[in-house]
Amino acid sequence: MAKEIKGKIKITSKGAGYVESEETEEDIKIDSSSLKTAMHQDEVLVVLLPKKKGEGLQGEVVKVLKRAKTRFVGTIEKKKSFSFLHPDDPKMYVDIFLPTGKVKNKEKALVEIVKWEDPKRNPEGKIIKFIGKKGDNDTELFSIVLERGLSIDFPESVEKEASEIQKKAILKEKRRDFTEVPTFTIDPKDAKDYDDALSVRKIKEDLYEVGVHIADVSHYVEEGSKLDKEARKRGFSIYLVDRTIPMLPDILSNDVCSLCPGVERMAFSAVFRINKEGEIKEKWFGETVIVSDKRFTYKEAQRVLDKGSGKFHFELSFLSSVSEKLRKKRIDKGALNIEEDELYFHLDHDGRPLSIHSKEHFFTHKIVEEFMILANEQVASNFNTLYRIHEPPDKKEINDLCAFLSNFGHRVEKKGKEITSHEINRIFEKIKGKDEEFLVRSVVLQSMSKAAYSTKNKKHFGLAIDNYTHFTSPIRRYADLLMHRIVKKKLKKEKVNSGNYEEVARQISLTELDVLDAERNSIAYKQVQYMMERVGETFEGVISGITKFGIFVREVETKAEGLISIRDMEDDYYVLDEETYSLIGMRKKKRYALGDKVKIKVAGGSVETKRLEFVFARS
Repeated sequence: MAKEIKGKIKITSKGAGYVESEETEEDIKIDSSSLKTAMHQDEVLVVLLPKKKGEGLQGEVVKVLKRAKTRFVGTIEKKKSFSFLHPDDPKMYVDIFLPTGKVKNKEKALVEIVKWEDPKRNPEGKIIKFIGKKGDNDTELFSIVLERGLSIDFPESVEKEASEIQKKAILKEKRRDFTEVPTFTIDPKDAKDYDDALSVRKIKEDLYEVGVHIADVSHYVEEGSKLDKEARKRGFSIYLVDRTIPMLPDILSNDVCSLCPGVERMAFSAVFRINKEGEIKEKWFGETVIVSDKRFTYKEAQRVLDKGSGKFHFELSFLSSVSEKLRKKRIDKGALNIEEDELYFHLDHDGRPLSIHSKEHFFTHKIVEEFMILANEQVASNFNTLYRIHEPPDKKEINDLCAFLSNFGHRVEKKGKEITSHEINRIFEKIKGKDEEFLVRSVVLQSMSKAAYSTKNKKHFGLAIDNYTHFTSPIRRYADLLMHRIVKKKLKKEKVNSGNYEEVARQISLTELDVLDAERNSIAYKQVQYMMERVGETFEGVISGITKFGIFVREVETKAEGLISIRDMEDDYYVLDEETYSLIGMRKKKRYALGDKVKIKVAGGSVETKRLEFVFARS
């Protein structure tokens, strides 16, 4: 009897499968005819087929052990007495049969597979939710969220529980009173919830008290409540291009818990006595009551600093000076000096993008960032239970990164088999202002391990911090809410068993990947939508990828990426040089390499698949 091997299957967009298993050194290829209803990321049992000379391992699925996903978003294709759902997921290689029910043709829906036993027949599904007409802005954005198993609307019971919470009184007498201390929030212009505020007051010469005040969500959301269970399931607020899908109902996230200006709010605070060099002399953690005196946007706060006068100029100047010193200390210690481009989308009333450009960055972003990092680090160091960890890149990623950077003339110094964060910063400094800067930064970021939550401390490579947690955003991250509860228990000398939190840490770490994917896809959807209305127009681009089937180019302003197919490069016969990541013409020897600036024209694409087609623009 052939040996059965257990593993996880990955399905390609062409419908073939590859099984990863600890029992084999290489992946096992599964032909589309041998999948036996296995879907992407399912846990399966496979048997190996007789090995053919010159080919890798091949096998067939004999049993699906565990489904990774049973719900799919797609477009309904209506027939006379039945319908099919054509899934959005490119790795779902078969349509889902819908036997009965009133449906509209070309309507999008969320469907659950209820039966699929025969690989020669389509899986049978039932409709969980109608989303809307295909192509509508709301429909497409909600489809992105639902496809990843994330939630949009709150259950009625959760909304009801949230509305009852509004009646809770502020327990001012049990809290440290900061209502008379100069306090303000600094947030983006379009922010709706304010979960962190800063206060500053001078104690004596070269000693200042800085309060990092965080919305006390844990006072309102009780452990084990319907609200708590829903927040844990969601894990995070989701930031799409044109809207936020909150982790908590609006009545809490935008009102009761939010540190809105001019009203008393309960906070959970990290308070530091600190000198002008950023050295902490004393620290205190506990429940407070505050009043935010001013809601700054990043731009408004920057204007006060630049002007040298205005409301809270003294406080902002002190925070600015100290944050610069804190940032320098972190970078000297090895923190990655990464500045990612964020995009701003100017949309019309139907949600169609009118323009796309990089967001303005102000130093006031860094003021907030540094004091939030300080609070997170100090909370982790004093109440170590739940950590935000970031491991160094693995050996393969380092080797691939070194090979990539060598194409731009950058030699990477390794410490043993590892690359240090100091070395990455040196490369970032070297490429500053060069054509390949954004590309190198993107590839370096992709080579990094993903940050995660854990009860086991493995340090934070990117921030170069030994103890780190998430404490400062409990309105939009469940981990922070959980950390507030832990710190409160430890302040009361109650026993905290870290083992109780490991499963939650694992769950929200996985959810975070889906949330980030949804956010990225909402951006890609709007980028493609914008460019598809400009077919035939010429743009500046930078080559971001080279393959044997063509060249990927990222447009400079919108950062939209598209493919120039090799079949459209008719001026020569091009072949891939894998060592130099370039395509070279056989006759004219013209060479296209990563990082090259090129002029492109939008040739076509698909908003549905979020893919663009470019061609080279003639000079």
